[in-house]
Amino acid sequence: MLDETLLDNPEGLTAADHRGLLRGAAESGARVRTAARLAAEAGIPRLEPDGRPRAVLIAGPGAAATHTADLLGTLAGPGSPVTRLAPSGVAPAAGALRWDLPGWAGSVDLLLIATPDGTEPGLSLLAEAAYRRGCTVVAVAPPGTPLSETVAGSHGMFLPMATASYDHEEPLAASAPGVLWALLTPLLALLDRVGLLTAPPEALEKVADRLDQVAERCGPAIATYSNPAKTLAAELADALPVVWTEGTSAGPAGRRFAAALAELSGTPAVVAELPEALAAHSVLLAGPLAAGADPDDFFRDRVEEPSALHARVVLLRDRPLGGLTAAPAARDLALGHDTPISELEPEEGGELETLAELIAITDFAAVYLALASGA
Repeated sequence: MLDETLLDNPEGLTAADHRGLLRGAAESGARVRTAARLAAEAGIPRLEPDGRPRAVLIAGPGAAATHTADLLGTLAGPGSPVTRLAPSGVAPAAGALRWDLPGWAGSVDLLLIATPDGTEPGLSLLAEAAYRRGCTVVAVAPPGTPLSETVAGSHGMFLPMATASYDHEEPLAASAPGVLWALLTPLLALLDRVGLLTAPPEALEKVADRLDQVAERCGPAIATYSNPAKTLAAELADALPVVWTEGTSAGPAGRRFAAALAELSGTPAVVAELPEALAAHSVLLAGPLAAGADPDDFFRDRVEEPSALHARVVLLRDRPLGGLTAAPAARDLALGHDTPISELEPEEGGELETLAELIAITDFAAVYLALASGA
């Protein structure tokens, strides 16, 4: 059950935020600036790469590495394929995870390691194996960790992660907003220097500015009626989010939103890209999850009996390729099955800026839903 009164109680939200999620979301812009500065101090502007790598491999634990790989792959495009190396192991613990290089990896490939921990023995072993294969190794992790020592000893490049004091007060959530930007920013700067994508210092500064703007619009002191993140959180109470995305940049933002909802608030969600989403989810919206399939029982005990779970479409839109849009068809399908729809569309700007805005608003929404539902 969502406590909607908590959404408009800034002090109550702060007291409930044991994991520092709101602070991480609010300080994302500052985290980007700090991460960009640390990357510059580590020597990224002085790199002189010998051409683009054949492939980029990304390894790291949990959602942070998954989302980083997804975002970098989307931004880099097909020029140099970005592949995430999924770990194996008996448990999602630092000492139990292992990563293996593909058999074809060699001297023309780039291995990126991204972790908010840095104590994983499996990542240190991966860095050593990559060095023996001749791969270029770059790692982003907290400074002073075993991984930083291993990468330095293997003639790789270590980029210190921009950490905050509250990152270590409670177990760190893999989908925490601050973690994503601390890992992603230095890798954006690196791949810009390598020529795989466009993320010069001025673009990263615009990303930080856009994140600051979202924090002003979506902060805990802003009332729900004028706060898009709180509004979305309230709309998703007791609903199954059906996340539809349109536009290249919106895809990874939608997938991150679904993962953050599951991890932070325990809310299941399904996600797909338009226009294929219309066929993939048409039966779902026509079934028992549609709002019109099981009208609310007037005599239901509102205290003892929870309401039936119904779908709610969340449409995340960026500028679609070629100006073609499936949004009207998406609205017709949802409303034709009595399914409500929420829409988010970023303000004009570069690809990195619009992507950052979608991620930031949905991050705030996932955090508010988690805090107001007591997760």
